[in-house]
Amino acid sequence: MTTAVERAHVVRGVAQAARQASRSIAKSTPAQRTQALHAIADELVANAPAIRAANEADLARATDLAPAMRDRLTLTDASIGKLAAAVREIAAQPELLGRVEREETRPNGLVVQRVRIPLGVVLMIYEARPNVTVDAAALCLKSGNACILRGGREALESNRALLRAVQAGLSRAGLPAEAVQLVPTTDREAIAELVKLDELIDLCIPRGGEGLIRYVAEHARVPVIKHYKGVCHVYVHAAADLDAALAIVDNAKTSRPGVCNALETLLVDRTIAESFIPRLIARLGDRVELRGDDTALRLGVPRAATEEDWYAEYLDLILAIRVVDSLPDAVAHIEHYGSSHTESILTRDPAAAEDFVRSVDSSTVMINASTRFADGGELGLGAEIGISTTRLHAYGPMGAEGLTTTKFVVRGSGQIRS
Repeated sequence: MTTAVERAHVVRGVAQAARQASRSIAKSTPAQRTQALHAIADELVANAPAIRAANEADLARATDLAPAMRDRLTLTDASIGKLAAAVREIAAQPELLGRVEREETRPNGLVVQRVRIPLGVVLMIYEARPNVTVDAAALCLKSGNACILRGGREALESNRALLRAVQAGLSRAGLPAEAVQLVPTTDREAIAELVKLDELIDLCIPRGGEGLIRYVAEHARVPVIKHYKGVCHVYVHAAADLDAALAIVDNAKTSRPGVCNALETLLVDRTIAESFIPRLIARLGDRVELRGDDTALRLGVPRAATEEDWYAEYLDLILAIRVVDSLPDAVAHIEHYGSSHTESILTRDPAAAEDFVRSVDSSTVMINASTRFADGGELGLGAEIGISTTRLHAYGPMGAEGLTTTKFVVRGSGQIRS
């Protein structure tokens, strides 16, 4: 695209085609959508060599990516297989559309129902995350929506190869290929054009760094699901099982440090700090850069944490450690520095666990579990289309249900209003 006028024309054309296709998807039968999802999974498996070759071409060009971004960009036979399995899991979930959420008969005999319906057209804007291409397509299809995908330039060939598999699956089920489209330009200006099309697009979900999400939010007239960053905390309570705590902290920090549900700040109760922190250093010190407050430094943590560390989403093998006096102090730290993503308490005291759950208002709160479980697939959604850290209209990992709303259906027998 060479001019702003041409770019705007192409972008509008994509949105108009998606709006038209959304009507067909909304009226399709559950059997059609299920058939399409299984066909997409079949196409992913059958075309894995071509998808992998496209991904290798992307990786060869993306020589300057940070390790976390490169990890997200990479597709393997195993990860393609997991994408296909996630699509089948979404297909097997209960039907959403037409579900009656509430029904009552009014004194005048009117039967009033609230019935679940699709949102319409969902716009996904994302960076080097080709898995989003499949996850978003499958979740939108399950929930009866059309989907516009605008991926990053780093994953362009991967996204194109995945889209071909998705559209082939749609065609096999007799559904329009335009129900899932990839914006044919990676110009950032195209994002600004798309998010102004509120007459054609019903919801925008950006997935990527804080800069991308703020750019979308600042330019949008379309409603935006926001998730700026994941500053996830684990609080090791005075009554924690320290052996289990070491394993959980290790997993939360090191299993995949470049993702938003990785642990970034560890809070340790003062009563167990002297026994726990040296053991933590012995376990993680050769793999993770540890930064701590004054007490943690005295107990052997090698580097002092600054004020900025408590706000940091490292996406790397770095961990900030603070010693706190009590559960309320841990909660106060989370309230001040957290990002409303995921927090976990490690304790054998049920009352303390429930107090933590009631006190922390993040979108996912855990007891004796790794923050890495804050993921749609792990929480039974099949996959996630994003994580919302705002409370309207969804909060936390979003699956197919988060892509629906309800409408009133009123059944009468001739009533008129006096």
